[in-house]
Amino acid sequence: MPDYLGAHMSISGGLHKAIDRAVAVGCGALQIFTRSSNQWKGKPVSEADAELFRRSFAASGLHEVVSHDIYLINLAAPPGETRDKSLAAFADEMATCARLGIGKIVMHPGSHTTDTPEAGLKRVIEAFDHLLAAVPQYPGLILLETTAGQGTNLGRHFEELRTIIDGSRFPDRFGVCFDTCHTFAAGYDTSTPQGYAAVMAEFDRVLGLERLQCFHLNDSKKGLGSRVDRHDHIGQGMLGLEPFRLILNDPRFATVPKILETPKGDNDEMDQTNLALLRGLRL
Repeated sequence: MPDYLGAHMSISGGLHKAIDRAVAVGCGALQIFTRSSNQWKGKPVSEADAELFRRSFAASGLHEVVSHDIYLINLAAPPGETRDKSLAAFADEMATCARLGIGKIVMHPGSHTTDTPEAGLKRVIEAFDHLLAAVPQYPGLILLETTAGQGTNLGRHFEELRTIIDGSRFPDRFGVCFDTCHTFAAGYDTSTPQGYAAVMAEFDRVLGLERLQCFHLNDSKKGLGSRVDRHDHIGQGMLGLEPFRLILNDPRFATVPKILETPKGDNDEMDQTNLALLRGLRL
């Protein structure tokens, strides 16, 4: 079976260094930020750097690289500076991924702040209708990530993600990233075989399993329905090992990238520990 397990890796020292780090810890897939995650404007990627990244990926044996947009971006924000900066940053992310050959961008739907969820969702739809038309060189997917629903964050319910997809002029350009910590904190109980089956049936009913294009594999420090986003190492949180065993042995998701976002240790040794634990769950 092809190995689509991977982790989020630092791009310190150059974008291609993330590929080296992923290979060193035994990843089959990789997620990166294409720029510093806490700055609106990243250092422009030169053509030489883009070519080196593409060449490194082609030689790496990795099955897939996905990007995660920076956390500052909020496409659900009301008109103003944050929205303007968010639109510019996401457009740049799309253009950068087009040059790097990355075909999936994971993003948090954003926060509606002082308005209603409906108003926030409408602004996300408008943002993507603008972005997908404005950056035609990016041919890939936007992966809406399931969220814990902290504060006014959108994406806690599968139905909110469906609203974005259905409202867009480009519905075929969207997929979903299923975060195991976030969905559990949002109230979707995958901690038992029966619960997992029910959640995946609900996902299929609302969104369609074909849209599930990436997993974030994280245990949760907080309990079911807590709406608190706190990642933990695999098997050390409130989820336990069962949901990960179920995902890894579900043939429907054999070629879907499964990315660790668990807390980092020195020299990524915890990535190796978590990956080894996950591989040991395969039947």
